Amino acid sequence: MGDARLNRRLARVAERLRAQPGASIPVASGGWAETQAAYRLLAHEDVDWEAVLTPHWDCSIEWMRGQPVVLCVQDSTELNYTPQPGIAGLGPLSDLRQHGLYVHPTLAVTPDGVPLGVLDAWRWTRDRETFGEDKPHGPIEAKESMRGLEGFERCAEWATPLPDTRWVYVADRECDIHEFMVRTRRHPQMDGLIRAAQDRKLAEGDTLWDRLAQAPVPGEVSFTLPARPNRSSRPVVLTVRAERVTLHPKDGAPVTVTALRAREESPPAGVEPLDGRLLTHCAADTLAQAVEWIQGYGARWNIEVFFRILKTGCRVEALPLSTLDRLEPALALYFIIAWRIQYLTVLGRVTPALPGDAVLDPAEGQAVYVAIHRRPPPATPPPLSAMLGWIARLSGYLGRKCDGPPGPQALWIGLQRARDLAWGMQLAADLHAESTG
Repeated sequence: MGDARLNRRLARVAERLRAQPGASIPVASGGWAETQAAYRLLAHEDVDWEAVLTPHWDCSIEWMRGQPVVLCVQDSTELNYTPQPGIAGLGPLSDLRQHGLYVHPTLAVTPDGVPLGVLDAWRWTRDRETFGEDKPHGPIEAKESMRGLEGFERCAEWATPLPDTRWVYVADRECDIHEFMVRTRRHPQMDGLIRAAQDRKLAEGDTLWDRLAQAPVPGEVSFTLPARPNRSSRPVVLTVRAERVTLHPKDGAPVTVTALRAREESPPAGVEPLDGRLLTHCAADTLAQAVEWIQGYGARWNIEVFFRILKTGCRVEALPLSTLDRLEPALALYFIIAWRIQYLTVLGRVTPALPGDAVLDPAEGQAVYVAIHRRPPPATPPPLSAMLGWIARLSGYLGRKCDGPPGPQALWIGLQRARDLAWGMQLAADLHAESTG
């Protein structure tokens, strides 16, 4: 930020919030003086959204260097501050009785799900005076779906210095607009992949849905659908259809894309079948290519995990700041903290042999080892997968064979307790040193 003192203060505040992501700023700060310093930092005119995120963006680009493929998954979510009516600068949400803001982050992930960073994060508030006005025929720049286009253009800028990396921008239904399909063709390094939302007219006169229902079937794909709170895991077989089609919008130039459909033809009785339609300007001539696009869209689940960590783990909707200008840099800090929790969760699964001290604080790792094993830590740091399992046990994770690897909630709770253990061990060591002279 051009000021060494501000940089040091920002680093201290970020470290305290990282150590206790779910705590309030006063609790995480650890004292009145530290709390005042944190609030002064967030109120400083030079500490804004971009100033906080720029170092993270720079590091994210470096992590992507050498990656053959980067998936850019994005979505919008609302941050609801209705219980805090005193925050100035917010706008209505779904109705005028609620107030808050919207954010639209883009999370870069590898094909195996390792999050590489938050590449972009648009945020906006709705105007209370024009709330509820119907704008279906206005310019695209005035619509909230523009956030997806803006995110695509920003990713195209990031892609320029990484010519050896293939970038895939993965979007939901809100990007099923003609302008998005046109723009994807302007950037040869960027591939667009969206979930189709509209049964569009085709150049031959029929519609997209009818064409996909009769499209060629290159094969089937089988997998196990993971369990969710209200759903048991189960095997799934999807029939894959793919065909090159030309969309013919009423007021725009024709656009040729590949349309895919993955449908569960024989679901269990009483269960709604899985059924998804995707559009991309790239080819899908073989089953392997079609499956690659389907799996690429599946990476969108990562942004939902990110939102859960941000809202439930970091509790950003409970931040008691007086203005939007002060709230934004705090949110930027928590974006980085939420990314780190998600990064650790996935990294422990895909690189289990990585030494734990490569990404974890050594003092916290040693404290966790002592707490779990009741003996001094070994000279060689344990692998990351083992360390994350022990950290998760501090949150109540049992680690049975049937449990699978720990999830983000177990880790964000466990990491807070790891920080407390490390602080307690350091305090005990200091008191012992003082008493023994």
